Amino acid sequence: MKLIKATAYTFTFTLILLLISCADTLIGDDGKLDEDIYLNYKTKTTLELPFDGEWYIVAGGKTLEQNHHFAPHRHQRYALDIVQVINGKGFSGDGTKNEDYYCFGKRLNAPGDGKIVAVVNNVEDNVPGVLNTKQVWGNYIIIDHLNGEFSCMVHFKKGTIIVKEGDTVIRGQMVGQVGNSGNSYGPHLHYHLQTTSYLWNAVGLPMQFSNYYADTVFKERGEPVTGQRIKKE
Repeated sequence: MKLIKATAYTFTFTLILLLISCADTLIGDDGKLDEDIYLNYKTKTTLELPFDGEWYIVAGGKTLEQNHHFAPHRHQRYALDIVQVINGKGFSGDGTKNEDYYCFGKRLNAPGDGKIVAVVNNVEDNVPGVLNTKQVWGNYIIIDHLNGEFSCMVHFKKGTIIVKEGDTVIRGQMVGQVGNSGNSYGPHLHYHLQTTSYLWNAVGLPMQFSNYYADTVFKERGEPVTGQRIKKE
């Protein structure tokens, strides 16, 4: 794919199209969006935001207008795409290098207690604007929270994941660094919760995080949505 010149506009626009896959869709034979029995699901796992400092929600929420993940694929219907933004931009310079992006290489933490059940750590990071459509998740981990909920953290920087399959992790423990691997236009974290450890036949679940700020408003328990600046208490 031809390299896209990064601007504040293309940064926002292209991140709206971060994941494309051949997953089970939520569109019925009549072309309408299926109802979801999990729409008002209450998360069992105690989750905290999986990063330090203030971040920005590029995509998140429970409507198609808020969240581009909402319609296409069951396993990531309530997914979040998250970056860091300073003065309205996600990068310094011209944004043509991963190192230009404020979140690239930043620490990522386990959002909740559990066991690591899948790790990929050897996929090259993309040049910004160029997709890897053959390895769509890039470098990722899946955490089994041992209660029917599985956290998926996607697009890590190559070689930075410091946990392995079978490891037990606790909430807040470092697991790796933000990257730009897989079907990703630019460095960011993709995070979602699902019902199984399998990549494509799971069902996505809403996620409520504990004790964080959304646009300076404290949330004891809440669900981040597109356009919010969020950070842990």
